[in-house]
Amino acid sequence: MTQSYDTLHDILTARHSCRAFVSDPVPDAVITQIVTAARRAPSWCNAQPWQLEITRGAATDSLRAALTEAAQGTVPKPDLDWPTKYQGDYADRRRACGFQLYDAVGIDKSDRAGRQAQMLRNYALFDAPHVAILHAPTELGPYGAMDSGGFVTAFTLAATSLGVGTIAQAAIAAYAPLLREHLGIAAE
Repeated sequence: MTQSYDTLHDILTARHSCRAFVSDPVPDAVITQIVTAARRAPSWCNAQPWQLEITRGAATDSLRAALTEAAQGTVPKPDLDWPTKYQGDYADRRRACGFQLYDAVGIDKSDRAGRQAQMLRNYALFDAPHVAILHAPTELGPYGAMDSGGFVTAFTLAATSLGVGTIAQAAIAAYAPLLREHLGIAAE
């Protein structure tokens, strides 16, 4: 039992939000391993409502270009409401994380242009060779969203265990209609 805990602890400790990727594609067999493990995530009523779209090559580049263009002029239209505000410890953690990111990439917190350019890196997908878009039926509401969050956690941990970097991003969800159109995802 201790060995399993130690392994899980090591994977959780190693996992980080990667914000710079090499351009080499992840082999399909490795992607299959990651998805096979992640689909075992527990879910409400064992419905496992998530669907997954994974881009490769030109499809990733096309999505990257469309998202970057949208982020520079299109009004965001997320399917799920953004948090109304961050207060107390949540605001402190969010702020500390943001400043750590800017420090790591050499951007002074007073450099608005630098911060804006770094924010746009979200939509360039941090140069990742793939993007995995997770979606669930609207009719499942918050429970479908919670189940999907479990899948995201399992996916990122499975990827880490295989030496593949990931980042769970909400930023691109701001352009849900673009994602649906670009990837052929039904409105519901």
